[in-house]
Amino acid sequence: MKQKMHIAAVAAFVILVIVTFIVLGRGHTTQRLQSGFLGMISPFLRHGSSLDRKYNEVREGLKTLKQLEEENKRLVVVNKDLSATNQTLRDMEAENNKLRNALGYRERSVFKLMPARIIARDASTWYQTIKIDRGTSEGVNPDMPVLTEEGLVGKTTVVSEHAATVILIADENCKVAANIEGSNEKGIVRGERMAEHGIPQIGMIFLTKRANLQMGQKIYTSGVGGVFPSGVLIGAVKEFKVRELDGYASIVPAVDLTTIDDVFVVISGSK
Repeated sequence: MKQKMHIAAVAAFVILVIVTFIVLGRGHTTQRLQSGFLGMISPFLRHGSSLDRKYNEVREGLKTLKQLEEENKRLVVVNKDLSATNQTLRDMEAENNKLRNALGYRERSVFKLMPARIIARDASTWYQTIKIDRGTSEGVNPDMPVLTEEGLVGKTTVVSEHAATVILIADENCKVAANIEGSNEKGIVRGERMAEHGIPQIGMIFLTKRANLQMGQKIYTSGVGGVFPSGVLIGAVKEFKVRELDGYASIVPAVDLTTIDDVFVVISGSK
């Protein structure tokens, strides 16, 4: 602002002097004086013009900076929208892969499977039971195995026309005859009353004391008992210990029972 006022003052002074010489000047001498005077002040005029140009350039530069800030704000909003869209697409891709794997398992399976979706689960029995959207109208009856492409989930209990309750393998009342790969050991898999960090444990009982199982050994259904078909993965050995009467193995279940949304009901043992 000070530079602009200085330029205006110089310009006013120059104009006043020029007007004075024009009004008062008569003749050749006056013209020479006017010419000489203009020669003297021309550097100042050029300097003032240069300052004015620089001021305008700075002003234009500031306008451009403001535009850049507005553009940056707009790009930030666009970036957030793109990030949200990208996350949605990733979630959709994961869901599609999950459904594709389930469909592939159903096609490969030797069992006749009925797909079902979990429609309810109670917080007080989160690790014990779930409810699915299939019932007697879809061919589901009590004591039918329930599984996913990853492994065993449980079995149906109470069944209505279009819904069924499934007892999970983490419940102590769901007992599954099982064997362990790479050994002749057999036993019963069931949920335990004791919990670790609020999560019920799953264990295999009635093993021999000399079983000496190793962490990671797979545990499968044996088919004994007539409810669960043989060869369905239950989980893997987490730890083996010898108790007073038998050997005991804690198990890491093959299926994450806390996050499942879709399951299969085994309608029959073969297609």
